[in-house]
Amino acid sequence: MSLEPEAARPREGRAHEIRFTLNGVQRSASVGITMSALQMLRDVIGLTGTKYGCGEGECGACTIIVDGLSVNSCLLFALDCDGRELTTIEGLAGDARAKVLSQAFVEYGAVQCGFCTPGMMVQATHLLATQPHPDAAAAKRAIEGNLCRCTGYQKIAQAIVAAGQALAAGDQP
Repeated sequence: MSLEPEAARPREGRAHEIRFTLNGVQRSASVGITMSALQMLRDVIGLTGTKYGCGEGECGACTIIVDGLSVNSCLLFALDCDGRELTTIEGLAGDARAKVLSQAFVEYGAVQCGFCTPGMMVQATHLLATQPHPDAAAAKRAIEGNLCRCTGYQKIAQAIVAAGQALAAGDQP
């Protein structure tokens, strides 16, 4: 039993207006109480770079950054995005780390079918932002929650380490 007055509780059938920063731009969206952040991004806002994989937080295809932390957007309610800062794969377009990382993914053959790539890129960019010079073990730990059925992870880890080395050396676009 809730102690909140019934009028104060969100209702399923009603849309709720939320405001947040998405990829550096102030946004608002009308969302339902059970809508996930992933559904909001893809179906309400139209950003389809964040992928739907498992819907259970097991595959990492839907990884986004929320207030500086990597999050599986399929497990985050859209209502919980209110007042927060979100970054998706589309938001990494102007990020120097992501540019270097993207080049390393291509150079090391870390992209195969490409389905996991947005989640991997977001997670790896987050790693490089928090740990600029990761070794292979750190790179592998960072992507533990991101599934890839094509690469075997070795090339992805190598690309992340190489991107960190390139950034440390000042080899930025």
